[in-house]
Formats: sequence, C-alpha cells, structure tokens
Amino acid sequence: MKSLVLALAASLALCAAEPDASAVKQVTAAMEAMKQAMIHRDGPALARLLHDDLTYTHSAGQLDTKASIVQAVASGKANIQKLEFSGTKVTVYGNTAFFKGHVDLYHSDTNIVNMDVLHVWLKGPDGWKLVARQATRLAK
Repeated sequence: MKSLVLALAASLALCAAEPDASAVKQVTAAMEAMKQAMIHRDGPALARLLHDDLTYTHSAGQLDTKASIVQAVASGKANIQKLEFSGTKVTVYGNTAFFKGHVDLYHSDTNIVNMDVLHVWLKGPDGWKLVARQATRLAK
C-alpha cells in the first residue's frame, strides 16, 4: 500500500511539473504584444496588457504604475527604438506566469541598456496581464 501511495504521489508530481504549453504560448504572445506596443508608442494596446495593480521597476530603480508607464510610452518620454530578448524562459503556475530573460533596450544606436528582467503575469477574464516587472542593469 505504501508503494502505491508513493507511486501515485510521484506521478502527480510529474504531471504538475509539466509545463502548460498553451499558457506559455499565450504569455509569450502577450510579451511580444507588449514589446510592439512600446516600440510603436501604442498607449491603448499597452494599457490592455497591463494589470491595474502594476509595479514596474526600472533597472535604475525608478518605479512606475500602469498609468505612468502608459503615459511615458505613448508620449515618447520613454524613447524605445528596439527591444531584443534572449535566453527567455516562461514558467507557469496556474494563473501566474514568470517571464525571465535578458533584454537589450535600445534608446538609440549608441544608448543601449543591457539588463535581465523578471515579469510576472496574471491570467484573468481578459487574458494575461503584466502585474510586476523588475529589471537589473548588467555591468558592461
């Protein structure tokens, strides 16, 4: 009986550890949509992807809310010419997903910020929304 319980527990653990491929694709698509909205200064599109309780932490320590980051992007104050992601990994835990990776943020051809980011996404009735972002600037 004990071995049956252990086998059942092990199989449940394996099932829980399997990534939800559909959710990973959805979060990756939301991340790409956010990237495009930022590059194209599309405030309404960006607002749809951000949670009302967003905490957006920049690599230099500044904090933004949903309203302030949408305004900065839409107005051009946040000058984002290009975003290149690499080494990304999405991990989903139910209705919460962590998107981690490296990003090169181009303000211009000569002003490039290299950083690692952690984005936390929550799934609700309107799909996946970014609720937290933490960026760490990398040493040159």
